[in-house]
Amino acid sequence: MKIIEDTKELIKFCKKLKKYDFITIDLEFLRDKTYWSRLCLIQIGCEDFCSCIDPLKKELDLSPFFKILKDESVTKVFHASRQDIEILYKLTGFIPSPLFDTQIAAMVCGFGESVSYQNLVSQLTKNEIDKSMRFSDWSARPLSEKQVDYALSDVTHLVDIYKNLCQILEESGRKHWLDEEMQHIMDEQLYTFDPFDAWQKIKHRTKDRKFLNTLREVCAWREIEAQKKDIVRRRIISDDCLLDIAASRPKTLKELSKTRGINKNILSGRYADEIIAAVEKAASRPKDEYPKLPKKKNLGNNVKSLIELLKLLLKIKSNEHSVVPKIIANEEDLEAIANFDDEHSKSLQGWRYEVFGKEAIRLREGELKISFNPKTRKINIE
Repeated sequence: MKIIEDTKELIKFCKKLKKYDFITIDLEFLRDKTYWSRLCLIQIGCEDFCSCIDPLKKELDLSPFFKILKDESVTKVFHASRQDIEILYKLTGFIPSPLFDTQIAAMVCGFGESVSYQNLVSQLTKNEIDKSMRFSDWSARPLSEKQVDYALSDVTHLVDIYKNLCQILEESGRKHWLDEEMQHIMDEQLYTFDPFDAWQKIKHRTKDRKFLNTLREVCAWREIEAQKKDIVRRRIISDDCLLDIAASRPKTLKELSKTRGINKNILSGRYADEIIAAVEKAASRPKDEYPKLPKKKNLGNNVKSLIELLKLLLKIKSNEHSVVPKIIANEEDLEAIANFDDEHSKSLQGWRYEVFGKEAIRLREGELKISFNPKTRKINIE
């Protein structure tokens, strides 16, 4: 149990890992002051040993680690992998494969929604994790022995969790359920972000397309600048300022200076010209290119009632199969079924169709009856 800081050591370590069918991985990172997550520590474990890799060592070449991430003969096991994969994807340009996410697997196996690593450790290994080091500064060096022990615990227990979940998946015949879910988490589009979509993350109440057009342009400018400088967005300019700029659409420095809460440093630097240029660029865009807010569906009372019945059926089926309703269908899926828009409901595909979808169609077609038996105190579906 040590920290690998030397490339030769890393090569030896990765050669040993190649002999195993699966390895467990976790990352420690910071993102409070930067746009991109700063990778501070890599923890890797297998059935017989574990270690940490120090990515902050400038002389350390991480290529051997990246190579094993790409090795199709070794399954890479993470818990709640989304952020870790985002970091690795930016570093390498690819998604580790094959991939196993124990949080998603736990949901498929009926452990509840977004179950934490700590709870899985407790339920599946009967161990407890000391979380006192959770908010450590992982960029500080040297790391204490307690920090290293804590970091390694995130991959050592993961070995037993993985093996337990694999057994449950095999015995329940749900392995193909997880395979479908992992295809989603391995979609590269999840880890790429278009700066021109940044405006959608800012809360506003307007439907004015001219306002939204300007907001999109200035938000994209801020996003690109934050990426280039690797600093948090608010350090460039605040959301409130962007909203005010989108509403007032300043054409001159004097008009920009009237923006509520604008920083004096912005007015005296190059940002002022760039903001005005972004506003002008938005103004020159044809109206048919303005962003559109999705139209809110006007659901009739009958459709709303059918959705409520579908929710009841979903609850019954999720209880029957011991899996959280969210993973089977969400509100949009149910609305699609109720509106006969079947191709836009994921609950009518794959394993979801077998568990819920085919019965949902029967309910919609008036061919399914739900009743309560007072003698057995069970709900019957006919």
